[in-house]
Amino acid sequence: MSEEIITNLHVGWIGTGRMGFAMAERLLNAGVNVTVWNRTREKAEPLVEKGAKIVDSVVELSDCDIVFTMVGGPDDFIEVTIGENGILSHGGKTPDILVDCTTISEEASRQVRDYASNVGTKMIDAPVSGNAKVVVSGKLSIVASGDQKAFESVKLLLEMLGQGVSYVGPGEVARMVKICHNVLLGIMAQTLAEITVLAEKGGVNRHAFLDFINNSVMGSPFSQYKTPAYVNLDMTPTFTPVLLRKDMDLGLSAARNLGVPMPVTAAARECVQSIIGNGHVDCDFAALILQQAANSGLDIKSEDVDVGTGL
Repeated sequence: MSEEIITNLHVGWIGTGRMGFAMAERLLNAGVNVTVWNRTREKAEPLVEKGAKIVDSVVELSDCDIVFTMVGGPDDFIEVTIGENGILSHGGKTPDILVDCTTISEEASRQVRDYASNVGTKMIDAPVSGNAKVVVSGKLSIVASGDQKAFESVKLLLEMLGQGVSYVGPGEVARMVKICHNVLLGIMAQTLAEITVLAEKGGVNRHAFLDFINNSVMGSPFSQYKTPAYVNLDMTPTFTPVLLRKDMDLGLSAARNLGVPMPVTAAARECVQSIIGNGHVDCDFAALILQQAANSGLDIKSEDVDVGTGL
């Protein structure tokens, strides 16, 4: 699909939270015709300045060629698609292709896919890796599955959202990839918190330790862009502990169903539960370092050092 054809498409967007807003904005900046619905209309209104049209119900997006969804979880996804007033369930015209970027279970995804197929809409699973800052920097990663021809029809749009799109096969397999990814996210965040606290208690400044890690073979884009939060204790949320717990629970549930032992994941999940139990709910999941320091008898403070994110 050429960029000329893309700009002639009518694209719908459902959900303008932190991630959804940034992703819809990228399409608008690329010249795509985007119409937006969000449960709280005020959160979507700044997109009007970028050229978006806002509607008051998801049903008003039914005549779009392609509709993206980026909502809070499986219940929200089911509600806006096959719920009482969903975009697929109102009995009229439905979009040609539905592209869901939410992190949800395979079961919820399959339920909506089967319904979509019955009303003539093809569905692409396209969960993403990154936060709103990653979206803005153009470094979002996307994993996609579903009908390959439908994927080719939306590939260019997906590429406008970030730096890489991986097609991994039919059906719901992208959901498994994303759940495995977020399980690794939780494990890495907790491990990074543990070793950083260990280094600091051993006399090393956090910013110096993480600078070394980021420049070593063990460093990664993740360790680099979480460094400011770990060094300066800025817990402005990019992804909350509650959302991380949800995804780790999805991973552990899949592991039980498939007979895969995951002892490290189970331990990391309880660390996430611990910070939630201690009131770290609406902050960033980097709060893992605060709990690790408390458990280690370390009075941790912001180092107030200017460190980059790598984005």
